[in-house]
Amino acid sequence: MLRLIDLSVGYGPFTAVHDLTLTIDEGSVFALIGANGAGKSSTIMAIAGHADVAGGRIDFDGRDITALAVEDRIGAGIALVPEGRRLFPDLTVAENLTIGGYSRPRSDEARNRDKVIDLFPRLGERLAQQAGTLSGGEQQMLAMGRGLMAQPRFLMVDEVSLGLMPKAVDVCYEAIRRLKADGITVLLVEQNTTRALDVADRVCVLESGHAVWQGGAEEARRDTSMIDAYMGLTRNGTEG
Repeated sequence: MLRLIDLSVGYGPFTAVHDLTLTIDEGSVFALIGANGAGKSSTIMAIAGHADVAGGRIDFDGRDITALAVEDRIGAGIALVPEGRRLFPDLTVAENLTIGGYSRPRSDEARNRDKVIDLFPRLGERLAQQAGTLSGGEQQMLAMGRGLMAQPRFLMVDEVSLGLMPKAVDVCYEAIRRLKADGITVLLVEQNTTRALDVADRVCVLESGHAVWQGGAEEARRDTSMIDAYMGLTRNGTEG
């Protein structure tokens, strides 16, 4: 579904990602893991159209989208759940969800919202509540739900478990499993190697903007010390 071909991502004179090549199959979960500053977020921001591509290209469904506008990428079925959630704190849960579906016909809103609430029942209990008053876990659920309101075929989730209690992490990862079962392709950015490897089909480890290891998640699960050595992390995503 998605191919990055010698992708480099830069911010002015600084290059955050160097010549990254990877392939993500339709209907799979692909984990992009690495320590802070490895280039994970820069990679998915480039795919979403929010970061400058300094070299290489991005193919989606066999189409070169490297220069495609953000709105057109959303229309093609690409959605981003950014790190830090970036909700509208003074708007209600329902209003945040409505904004997430702005690119789709208004007639689809109720059906898409029902799907989100089925995935995250807690949001159904909080529709009239301001997003800024939700717990961290609820905010992450809302951020994922807002992304799903765009009816994506390819969903990118940046730092799913960061700062969340274990129970909230469980809910979010169960949602990812259900999305995969529904045929949605997921690109997961994560520091928590254990949780990422539990759900992923394939893995790419980034270090200082370079891909230092790629392979099947099963292989990585058999030898997590190899992945941790590349990342300089312990298995729960903290620095070792």
